[in-house]
Amino acid sequence: MTLKIAVLAGDGIGPEISVQGVDVLTAIAEKFGHEVTYKSALCGATAIDAVGDPFPEATLRICQEADAVLFSAVGDPKFDNNPSAKVRPEQGLLAMRKQLGLFANVRPVQTFDCLIHKSPLKDELVRGADFICIRELTGGMYFGEKHEGDDMAYDTNKYTRAEVERILKVGYEYALRRRKHLTVVDKANVLASSRLWRKVAQEMAPLYPDVQTDFMYVDNASMRMIQEPRFFDVMVTENTFGDILTDEGSCISGSMGLLPSASTGTGTPVFEPIHGSWPQAKGLNIANPLAQILSVAMLLEYFDLKEEGALVREAVDASLEANVRTPEIQVEGGAKYGTCEVGQWIVDYIRKK
Repeated sequence: MTLKIAVLAGDGIGPEISVQGVDVLTAIAEKFGHEVTYKSALCGATAIDAVGDPFPEATLRICQEADAVLFSAVGDPKFDNNPSAKVRPEQGLLAMRKQLGLFANVRPVQTFDCLIHKSPLKDELVRGADFICIRELTGGMYFGEKHEGDDMAYDTNKYTRAEVERILKVGYEYALRRRKHLTVVDKANVLASSRLWRKVAQEMAPLYPDVQTDFMYVDNASMRMIQEPRFFDVMVTENTFGDILTDEGSCISGSMGLLPSASTGTGTPVFEPIHGSWPQAKGLNIANPLAQILSVAMLLEYFDLKEEGALVREAVDASLEANVRTPEIQVEGGAKYGTCEVGQWIVDYIRKK
């Protein structure tokens, strides 16, 4: 297979973990006889500094011409600490999603047996947890009408029936391939937009008789994720709720540095870790590259390269079992490995198989 990959390294630790993802994908391509070419592009604070736009037209064109985007992270404290900034790195991420038509964000949450002790939750609660959050990505408050003034500000949480139907369809399709259980997360007791979500979901449920459909308010869902994460199979929810809940999911796995994601829709799909740019760690060679590398596995699986994706996952599991880990998940007394060393170990593993 021939693949053209747009590489958007972004800000902070992004360039460091991006290299590891590219190296792993290159090793897989060499092993299985695929041809992969890469084209890098600016985004986030790096793009603002260079051209004044967090998602320049040139970057959009490179993404549109690619088969997939391998994205890392955006964000910089100089913008975070300036409420009056008119242009922000995160606007580039939102623009990419909107302009590429990426309405479905797929975020798996799973545990690794050798890392159960890193979760702040009890072993008996999290062991075996394995679910997917399907987050609607181009609607809701992030994209609705906004106003920001000194004395009043608002964000409009707007959804259309068509937007809700298409994301629920994605959720049901994933549920059919898994344990046939879909949980629709909303706040229908308070929000009009959530009542539309619930109404549409109730209408669609009979179309999927093999799937058990249930409904849960977002506050209850956030509590249930901590109390009984094994309850969930596929969770589908709106943009803001999905953003928050999937970050909470990192407590289950033990580190946000372990969670990949895929954003899909009508345009070029994007594969990225769910964590941010962690600017405090920039250049220190301590960032965990595994979420980026697992995003490569999701990229391969998207193109139905199942054996290739499985080998990436096998290599990640092997690195964890061998205690080849960055500091935040290393066992006490374990050897010191940095971002580069973990990535190289996984590349070497793939080449030796």
